[in-house]
Amino acid sequence: MKRFGQIIGIKPDRIEVYKQLHAAVWPAVLDKIKECNIRNYSIYHKDDWLFSYFEYVGSDYEADMAKMAADPATQRWWSVCEPLQEPLETRADGEWWAEMTELFHHD
Repeated sequence: MKRFGQIIGIKPDRIEVYKQLHAAVWPAVLDKIKECNIRNYSIYHKDDWLFSYFEYVGSDYEADMAKMAADPATQRWWSVCEPLQEPLETRADGEWWAEMTELFHHD
């Protein structure tokens, strides 16, 4: 299992819409997340920032993320959510949510 932390900005005037969307995530999107070996997925909000945490339990992260990106329901979900977000200028090429480096973990 590998843990992931990611960060992205949220447009201040769009946070309520974002909260409403995530109070009722589409079942097909949730199914695809599980099918792509993501577990324990959470999104946190503070000021103009969103932080996500999830655990990847598969063996080929790139292939699973490609499968998720090719899914029509997920593409529609992203088309609704992405206009509400503000990616970090310092994110790596190809990233929307900027991946973070884990500095500490304790079970």
